[in-house]
Amino acid sequence: MNVLVTGGLGYIGSHTVVELIENGYNPIIIDNLGNSNITILDRLEKLTSKNIKFYKGDVRDKELLRKIFESEKIDSIIHFAGLKAVGESVEIPLNYYDNNIESTIALLEVMNEFKVFKFVFSSSATVYGDPEKVPIDENAKLGATNPYGRTKLFIEYILKDLYESNKDYNIAILRYFNPVGAHKSGLIGEMPNGIPNNLVPYVSQVANGKREYIRVFGSDYNTIDGTGVRDYIHVVDLAKGHILALKKLEEKCGLVIYNLGTGKGYSVLQVIKAFSKAVGKDLPYKFVERRKGDIAECYSDPTKAFRELGFKAEKTIDDMAKDQWNFEKNIK
Repeated sequence: MNVLVTGGLGYIGSHTVVELIENGYNPIIIDNLGNSNITILDRLEKLTSKNIKFYKGDVRDKELLRKIFESEKIDSIIHFAGLKAVGESVEIPLNYYDNNIESTIALLEVMNEFKVFKFVFSSSATVYGDPEKVPIDENAKLGATNPYGRTKLFIEYILKDLYESNKDYNIAILRYFNPVGAHKSGLIGEMPNGIPNNLVPYVSQVANGKREYIRVFGSDYNTIDGTGVRDYIHVVDLAKGHILALKKLEEKCGLVIYNLGTGKGYSVLQVIKAFSKAVGKDLPYKFVERRKGDIAECYSDPTKAFRELGFKAEKTIDDMAKDQWNFEKNIK
């Protein structure tokens, strides 16, 4: 089965490509390299011992998409491509609305032209906004608190409307929480361009001496230690969830929505402690002001994904820290 993976050289996309190949799928990647690196393609081919078809380009380019669909006989799509930093989205919201929403619409239009109706969407727990309660299940109230989250929420509404208009579609919306860690080989992991926007790659760069200290945004949240609490999930566990979602689409499931998380929340200071353990030394940090759009705590109720997909996150926060540090040490 040929699976088009948009943003397939990105962090989550690249790990999903590995899982696709290991499960007998044939991934075709499109990526504009906006927040990824072409060296990841070489690493993926080394890791999987496969030649992987790659197209450099933007998902908003419908002519390129048509070329791919004509040439590759695409069976299904996993859509990762998009800008993804909460803080940055507050600073440049129009870029996020243009990139994330327009690319999805272009992709859906070309899919429709070629009668390809199986679609897995990379959504986010940010669609829940500031949750009324935790853990969060799929029926929780929706309401993003930042432009990034709103782009994900708007796309979810687009997908729901599309499905209502044409029941030939089979769509899986995956709301995942905070992916961290790296492949155990140390060959692939998160490689952000510039200053990392997410906690864990920033922590690992501090551990590697690339940055002086970790910035902890806020120390007065109503949480266990005053710092933000999130549901951190190992990226390999998350990638495996996409394979289960693809298999669900084969059952002609219609439109389904799943949380992909561990069901546990860890504070920023707890994450720093886990990484300090993996690195073997205390990592320096400083408290700074909260970021606009951030919330106190967010962690999942993954019961539905376990019940309907058989999905269960297996790796611990210590596994995440160990694998992330192994990758960071291998970056060249």
